[in-house]
Amino acid sequence: MTHDRLRLLAVDRDDLDIVSAHCQDAIVRLGDCLYRKREQQFAMEMNRFAWENAQKRTFKVFSAPKYERRRSALHFDRVVNVRRQGLENAGDDQVLVLLAIRFTETEAPSGSIDLVFAGGATIRLEVEVVEAQLADAGGAWSTVSRPDHDRPARNA
Repeated sequence: MTHDRLRLLAVDRDDLDIVSAHCQDAIVRLGDCLYRKREQQFAMEMNRFAWENAQKRTFKVFSAPKYERRRSALHFDRVVNVRRQGLENAGDDQVLVLLAIRFTETEAPSGSIDLVFAGGATIRLEVEVVEAQLADAGGAWSTVSRPDHDRPARNA
């Protein structure tokens, strides 16, 4: 397990793509998402899968490879509005899996940032500019489970 804490700053679409890659498959509890309207800030805590370390792992014949998750915080500044789609009946205990963060420019430099979750849910942030920070907030813990996007979905 590595002890390096990730800290990233995003100020444009390319930066946000990097943040998105590091947040892919993060587990988020809806109650850990907070919009502070007066401060124009949206923040959320997550259990981030450490993709940057997963790429370094090699398969071991007699033991399962170990991966890690980290408690992380992601916040966006200069947020003027927040809308939710597909979460109308969701409570604070609703657990979401973050798939991607996408920016769409409307009138430069403003636009919308979509937090896209598994199952079709989205949180849309209307922003004046792209201004985001991702930081690991605590230690890491081991997991043998690695998200697998190529595996077919199970029938429920």
